Amino acid sequence: MRLLLIDNSNTRTKLTLSLPGGAFQHTCWIPTADVSPEALETTLGNLSFDGAVICSVVPEKSRILHDFLAPRVPVHHLTAESPLEIGIDYPEPDRIGADRLANAVGVVARHQAPAVVIDFGTAVTFDVVSAAPSYLGGVIAPGLGAMGEYLGRKTALLPLIDLEEPAHAIGRSTVEAMRAGAVIGYRGLVREILASIRRELPGDAIAVATGGDAALIARGVPEIQRVDSELTLHGIELVGRRHFGALP
Repeated sequence: MRLLLIDNSNTRTKLTLSLPGGAFQHTCWIPTADVSPEALETTLGNLSFDGAVICSVVPEKSRILHDFLAPRVPVHHLTAESPLEIGIDYPEPDRIGADRLANAVGVVARHQAPAVVIDFGTAVTFDVVSAAPSYLGGVIAPGLGAMGEYLGRKTALLPLIDLEEPAHAIGRSTVEAMRAGAVIGYRGLVREILASIRRELPGDAIAVATGGDAALIARGVPEIQRVDSELTLHGIELVGRRHFGALP
């Protein structure tokens, strides 16, 4: 069964085709603000697939995606009611973001439990999975890009910057100083949150990073053991194949 996987996040919407056996093809992105029937027709018009799985944190765009796809193929929306094959030890399961559930499913299948998934997106989220395995909850903090953009918008003399490894901790220009503050400072945030989680979580939890800034930040955080850039997509795929009865 060929599945269309859709990760509809706040900033970008990622679409990829999952083939039987788990290979991904035709991965592309649409800015989430631009998701529309016309954009979807342009992006998906030449692709053939048998079903679609939507993992969305943007309800308005989720409806557009559903209305475009439902007349063509069966569509499953990833929620706490999906066949996750992990427990949920959380007071309000229906309030958990679909992407966070996908991360939890993906880390158990591809790595181990207990685990902490650090997802670097518009926000950075820490998703905690117990040894059971069960989804326990986590942490939400501002994303690295959002912090840099905030400084550029809210200060008269600070520019917007591209994030990259700072050459020095002591910046010798405004851009260098901002990069040091963003990247080195963000690593400190990640390390402290991760240490606090590990103090509360029984077992030797693996830390797995995913998302756009994962590789950059993980280079300076040895407490992160692995970077898995496609973790969320693999979680979406696994839930979709269980739902459609199409596991390889």
